[in-house]
Amino acid sequence: MKKGFSTIMSAQFFSSLADNALLVAAVELLRSSQAPDWQIPALAPMFAFFYVFLAPFVGAFADAVPKGHVMFFSNAIKIVGCLLMLFGSHPLLAYGVVGLGAAAYSPAKYGILTELLPPSQLVKGNGWIEGLTVASIVLGILLGGQLIGQRISTALLGFDLPMFDTGIDTPPEAAIAFIVVFYLIAAGFNLRIPRTDAPLQPMIRVGELVRDFSRCNTRLWADKLGQISLATTTLLWGIFGNLRLIVFAWAAAALGYSTAQASNLAGVVVIGSVIGAVVASFTTKLDRATNVIPLAISVGFLMIGLVFIQSLATAVPFLVIMGGVCGFLIVPMNALLQHRGHNLMGAGRSIAVQNFNEQACILGLGALYVGMTRFGLSAFGAIIVFGLMVALTMELIRRWHARNRVVYKDEVDRLLAIARSDPH
Repeated sequence: MKKGFSTIMSAQFFSSLADNALLVAAVELLRSSQAPDWQIPALAPMFAFFYVFLAPFVGAFADAVPKGHVMFFSNAIKIVGCLLMLFGSHPLLAYGVVGLGAAAYSPAKYGILTELLPPSQLVKGNGWIEGLTVASIVLGILLGGQLIGQRISTALLGFDLPMFDTGIDTPPEAAIAFIVVFYLIAAGFNLRIPRTDAPLQPMIRVGELVRDFSRCNTRLWADKLGQISLATTTLLWGIFGNLRLIVFAWAAAALGYSTAQASNLAGVVVIGSVIGAVVASFTTKLDRATNVIPLAISVGFLMIGLVFIQSLATAVPFLVIMGGVCGFLIVPMNALLQHRGHNLMGAGRSIAVQNFNEQACILGLGALYVGMTRFGLSAFGAIIVFGLMVALTMELIRRWHARNRVVYKDEVDRLLAIARSDPH
């Protein structure tokens, strides 16, 4: 891997670690303040809102400014969101501000990979970044659970600044204050990310940005490989973005777990997810990424299987397997999507289109789950609905790709040949 790759990985790890620890702290903050039950699952769509709303602009911004600088500014916005959560703003609104920082961060994070690495290393690079991201997600949830636990929260609350009253009086508030440190570490790595040789593209007017984004979105959906990889990653990330919050309700219903205990259970997913991501990065070539689509159908049935788990001894290996399958699927499809997007419109814009679709799916499914919760549907019922939705939709995507291979055979073969080639 080229120089600077490890710096990007470090920055991504600490920023994502803080994002996910903050999610647990926000859940506990809502619970401790006796917020209505529907507000907890509403965290996912609130985080996704700015991804969707700002999608036409953040990709162009990432292409117009050195990507390390974009990542630094984005982490600064996340810190502002934490401070708002600490000092009186509603947790949902403050978490939305953190989502604003994440929306600006993502096109730069993924876009710099396509600028730094040749196509032959893109799947491997994605394997590393997705593996570290998955690890940071699970470790972040674990960290958040530990920070709101009695032992560590008591120690954090016992720490006082001389002659200054911070107003931090509860375990989730202490956890949020500590999480800011990880955002600061990530920002330090951001400043060390090297400039690439890719030319910067100037920003254009707002109206033209919206039209340009619409054209980019249409172009990627019209591409016979881009549309399949975009549909697959959109669905998988849409489910995953909400499943992290559903797990808290599932663990409470199936195992009687508190927020801190449920966050500890999430840690077992890292084993399978990282193994799956690493295996995919070494065994799956870019031009064969679509071969994993049939396996994606099984994710829906694995989700439904959660309903039948009633013990920790069964839950641990099951979650490891589920994590492994998801990690193995995401890496090659994400790499193929980035490859097609980079060839069609540039790295930053293509990632913004990807984020728009994925976060719109998170937003839509999150709104669906909030609605089901408000009407009294249990966590088990929501998991069954989501599982059936995944299995059915992935079967439709599989048939869609199979039809493309027949009806548009020459075009698909040409695009696969481009993915197979390595100009570097």
